[in-house]
Amino acid sequence: MTGRLQDKVALVTGAASVPGLGSATALRFAEEGATLVVTDLDGPGAEAVAERIRAGGGLARAMAHDVTDTAAWDAVFASIEVEEGRLDTIVNNAGIAILRTFTEFTDREWIRQNEVNLHSVYYGTQRAVKLMQKAGQGGSIINISSVAGLIGVQGCAAYAAAKGGVRLFSKAVALEVAKDRIRVNTVHPGMIMTNMQKVALEDNPDIYQQLSAAIPMGHFGEPEDIANMNLFLASDESRYCTGSEFVVDGGLITQ
Repeated sequence: MTGRLQDKVALVTGAASVPGLGSATALRFAEEGATLVVTDLDGPGAEAVAERIRAGGGLARAMAHDVTDTAAWDAVFASIEVEEGRLDTIVNNAGIAILRTFTEFTDREWIRQNEVNLHSVYYGTQRAVKLMQKAGQGGSIINISSVAGLIGVQGCAAYAAAKGGVRLFSKAVALEVAKDRIRVNTVHPGMIMTNMQKVALEDNPDIYQQLSAAIPMGHFGEPEDIANMNLFLASDESRYCTGSEFVVDGGLITQ
């Protein structure tokens, strides 16, 4: 039996952190037969994830990649066109969060969050669309947003602005490229136990209990929960889904 992503080529950004959404997605895609290009500002970290995939019998390579640098994006896509010859899926996952009240933001912090969380999604999406159109085989673009891109969250003004932008940007692009059989969707994680989240909660165990109690399912999600949603969107099983948002949050924002 072939995997759900057999013979597909996927690019996942922000894939170095373990456990993290990008690394979990790359590993899950590899399990289902995809050839992976994993990138991150942390080049050695991305290489470690690629090596883990190769050790399990999968196909993967890594590149150091600053997602705010257009020249770096050009280099990644030039490499993919030469080495893999095509791209079936991109997961624009790289992101940062600087959490503080709105009046305490510096201008640079506002700009930086939008550069990493929104501008990079534009850079990656545009280049992916052009390569997919050139190949003429369609494709799936998965842009990682957040529940903060759907509802108001205190202390997240800049992050929310960027993630909300990702949602509506993706809808607009989905309309433009549907005729090319290119699907564009957003995934909106809730509270997920990533490496970054674990460090923060270890320093604030009381907050972990409070946050867990606020989630109807009673616990944080795991990176694999997001990876599995990304897998659905990368696979042909989601062939009629575009311009939509997929929330993975244990019921958090249904309240």
